[in-house]
Amino acid sequence: MGYREEYERWLSMFAADADTVNELKSIAGDEKEIEDRFYTELAFGTAGLRGVLGMGTNRMNIYNVRRATTGLARYLIAQGVQDRGVAVAYDSRIKSDVFAKETALTLAANGVKAYLFDALRPVPVLSYTVRHLGTAAGVVITASHNPPQYNGYKVYAADGAQLGPEAADAVTKYIRALQYADCVPMDEKEALDKGLLRIIGAKEVDDDYIAMIKTLAQRPELLAARGKDLRIVYTPLHGSGNVPVQRLLKELGVHYTVVPEQEAPDGRFPTVKAPNPEDPNAFTLAIPLAKQVGATVAFGTDPDCDRLGAAVQDGQGEWHTLTGNQIACLMLDHILSSKKQTGALPENGAAVKSVVSTELARAICDDYGVKLYEVLTGFKFIGEKIQQFEETGSHTFLFGFEESFGYLSGTQVRDKDGVNASLLLCEAACACMDRGETLYDALQRLYKKYGYFKEKSISVTLPGKDGVAKIASIMASIRENPPREVAGLRVLAVRDFKTGIRTADGKEEALDFPKSNVLYYEIEGGNWLCIRPSGTEPKIKLYVAARADTQPAVDALNDRMATEAQRWLE
Repeated sequence: MGYREEYERWLSMFAADADTVNELKSIAGDEKEIEDRFYTELAFGTAGLRGVLGMGTNRMNIYNVRRATTGLARYLIAQGVQDRGVAVAYDSRIKSDVFAKETALTLAANGVKAYLFDALRPVPVLSYTVRHLGTAAGVVITASHNPPQYNGYKVYAADGAQLGPEAADAVTKYIRALQYADCVPMDEKEALDKGLLRIIGAKEVDDDYIAMIKTLAQRPELLAARGKDLRIVYTPLHGSGNVPVQRLLKELGVHYTVVPEQEAPDGRFPTVKAPNPEDPNAFTLAIPLAKQVGATVAFGTDPDCDRLGAAVQDGQGEWHTLTGNQIACLMLDHILSSKKQTGALPENGAAVKSVVSTELARAICDDYGVKLYEVLTGFKFIGEKIQQFEETGSHTFLFGFEESFGYLSGTQVRDKDGVNASLLLCEAACACMDRGETLYDALQRLYKKYGYFKEKSISVTLPGKDGVAKIASIMASIRENPPREVAGLRVLAVRDFKTGIRTADGKEEALDFPKSNVLYYEIEGGNWLCIRPSGTEPKIKLYVAARADTQPAVDALNDRMATEAQRWLE
């Protein structure tokens, strides 16, 4: 069926829904918009669903939420685990609460008990809840740090990590076998009366979650002694981090100020272009407030509070926004140095990073005798490593991170955790105060000790059907014409994660990674490049990483590599 026929089918199928009909009729003369909404179905992958809000097969709406939920319910029933129920959470985005209730009531209609939160919660709280309550799965309604016109539907497995590729494929088969008419929610009162809907909150989860986070402090006595001297500015960027992060900071005794304009939940995100702490512009309000109140650190979490970004003041009073790699290395060094100082560094300690994250982490881990593992992009793969460590007893997990501002130091959450990260950043800042330095000083100390590393991420947005084809064309062209050198430096090896082969000097070896459409180039001097399509947005992403002995040298090399490699995306 073509996109035009599907459009007409929706007008007929949902004729009783006046809002849907009116919205679809409003685009009747816009052929390009109709095509984009109906040329494909919103894909269900390892991150669930994510898309622009609106009516259509390729949009986030109640009908696609009901269909995905019915598919998930039938998958759980087939696995025989439906009696354990499903935890459901949501963030501050537009219609997140609506989609969450639709999810809970559609689960109930399939005989699967839903544990629905009484208000918005961060992604890591949902991950914790799945493990804490022992549910069969979890769903959180969020589009993370995407612009306000997006929303999404993330699914978590029983281990608290995002659904793996095999499970996602299985759920997809159930979804595709369904008609929209098969996916009808139960009445709310009926669900409550039958015990198929339970509303949960602080008593069931929040108190235990915050208590667990506090156990992740490396040196709690340091926080107790110096936390009151620390001056922090925090912005939740209109998201779900507001309540738990403020509660944590209060209970830690840290002196903090919240950016008032960005405190209240608001899915329009009116004070930022995008609610993304990766973007330095997210700190446009936080840094002036920090100057006003005498703070030396400002940090922010995204709407679902799984990411944390930060800006820090140097000794001369200048402010610097940090990259996710820099924040992660400050946390990693703090964890390892604290454990070594207290005699708690395990002989089998391990850290995990994504393949596109900084190699500075490897230098730090090598120095402390800690094994560093690499996984594909997607925190579910870090969650898988934690599970492997626990099942085999081979390693003790210490820290995991992605360059995209996601960090985790505990094991009771299996996704990146902005509340956990808030604790680590505050504690690292206190440790710096104790040494008479700033977080910025600590970062420069790491560079002087291990070498200068600089990474840059470049994204090109290519929306719609034409964008999908363009991204595929770019990846195919690079595979067919691989670079032999970049910025005058030889390419030593190519890792093609799609074929699962690493090629160096004409010799091939198998990669021990899941198959993924990712190309990684190892370049002489410890430099590298990586290119991949985004799994959650209509983007192709390029990662450029340079290493040198001085800051000016690494800046110049990174710029040359980026300029040359960016032409690949044209």
